[in-house]
Amino acid sequence: MTLSMAKAGEKNYIKKITGRDNTRQFLERLGFVEGEGVIVISELAGNLIINVKDTRIAIDKSMANRIIV
Repeated sequence: MTLSMAKAGEKNYIKKITGRDNTRQFLERLGFVEGEGVIVISELAGNLIINVKDTRIAIDKSMANRIIV
């Protein structure tokens, strides 16, 4: 399932990141790497606030759809 489908407050682990090379590199720089635990803090109007590596990051739904958990 994609990260955008994950329930708030539930810890998931990243299995794969899809998309073009520059998109994958951008997400990796933010801390979204395979095997890393992520928690969806909240969702508002399609935008998600994610906790990854003890940091809160806001991403839109299209980016969250590229992250498979």
